[in-house]
Amino acid sequence: MESTTDVHVESARIQKQIEHHLGISGSSLLFEFRQLDNKTRLDLITVNPRHQQSFLFHSEEGYDRLDVLRKMLAYVQSYRDQESSFTVQWMSRDDKELNTSYFRARNMYEALDKLYFGRDMNTITVFSVVLNPVS
Repeated sequence: MESTTDVHVESARIQKQIEHHLGISGSSLLFEFRQLDNKTRLDLITVNPRHQQSFLFHSEEGYDRLDVLRKMLAYVQSYRDQESSFTVQWMSRDDKELNTSYFRARNMYEALDKLYFGRDMNTITVFSVVLNPVS
């Protein structure tokens, strides 16, 4: 990396590219960075504005903040070609309304991991997980 590149400016630029590519911005897309064993992990989290629930979109690990952001940008540019689409119907323990959420994942277990990310598994009841047809 060039020494003249401002890490914060470059981070903001890549985050904007990710937001633009996904069509999600503001408080509906959260970038959570943390250090794990000399690596940086980025959890990209989406917040559904209708039912105000958050879900994991994707996680990446890398050497530093810019590395994981670049990996995440590469992922969002190609995930539709690499992963299957799943529809999950679920209900929150505190709610009486059936909700439908959509996930891209390698398999249904990964889709459920994204649904349950950051929460107690007993707070959501899953009624169905459906692999969507390829269009």
